[in-house]
Formats: sequence, structure tokens, C-alpha cells
Amino acid sequence: MAPRAHMSSRRLSQGLLLLWVLLGHTQTVHTDAVNTSLSQDAGTSQPTAMSNGTAQPIDGIYTNLTLQCWGYFVDLMRDVRTSDLCEWKIIIRPYSELRGCLEYWAEHLNYSYPNALAEQYIFQSHDHYFHNCTLEQPVYLDPPEDVLLAMIIAPICLIPFLVTLVIWRSKDSKAQA
Repeated sequence: MAPRAHMSSRRLSQGLLLLWVLLGHTQTVHTDAVNTSLSQDAGTSQPTAMSNGTAQPIDGIYTNLTLQCWGYFVDLMRDVRTSDLCEWKIIIRPYSELRGCLEYWAEHLNYSYPNALAEQYIFQSHDHYFHNCTLEQPVYLDPPEDVLLAMIIAPICLIPFLVTLVIWRSKDSKAQA
């Protein structure tokens, strides 16, 4: 969850999303028409919410809202140049907006978060926008054969010398005693 210190920023982004939705960028469900009073019949059916006076399953409403979150994210990503797709300072806002939107609607509808649908959108964002953003790691190569051979033979030749030295020193210390 986002820290409470950033709540005003989160509310601002949610307000912008709601404004974006209200301006006609909706797919199927207008979020202002969703009544958050949930009902469940004897604990056996899916939770439902009232939307435009008709009961709809929470899954369907959450699916529509996450689709709108994705649309908003795609809209924000249009402003990001291809060369900047791997710059965290530039993509943090759209990425955080997507995650925040998915989390907000899940909380608002008493839907679990993280959930499979939210993860699908996060993975989709990585596959579509950030698939070439890997940390550059140095490529380690094997040393040349002559160096490798010297690194193998040197310890092998040292072992008999060190064993001889230890035995010789132990005999010398017994003779002094």
C-alpha cells in the first residue's frame, strides 16, 4: 500500500482518472454510476454492486475498471519516448498510476489485491513497454588456456612442498625437546 504521506497525490491521480473516465474514455461502465454497497445472497452467490440500477458481479465491474486503468496507463505512456522507456525517473509516474489505480479499485470494491487480473496488467506492461530493460551485467569470460593451466598446476605443485615442510618442521621440533 502507498504510504499515507502521499495520500493527496494519490487522490489527485484518482481524481484525474475519474475525470478521464467522465470525459468519455470509458469502455463499458461509468465509474460514477457504481454504487459501492455490496450485496451477497446468503453467502452463496458472487458479490454484486449496483451499476445504473442493475446488479453486476464485482468481477465484471473490476474487470471494466482495470481496463480503464490500463487505457489511462497507455495514454500516459504515449508521452514517453522510446529511448526513455528504461529510465525509472521517467516511467515511475505512469507505472505508479497503473499500480495505484488497480489497487484503488480493488480496495474500493472490497476485491482482493494483489489479484490475478492486476498481475496480468502489470506483466502486460512489462512485456509491452519494458521488455528490453535489463540491468547490464558484465559478461564474464574464461581466462586464456595458459593462465588457466598455471592456476591449476600451481596449487598442485605446492601441496607436496608444503607437506614436506610440515613434516620437516615437526621432526626438527621433536629433536629440540
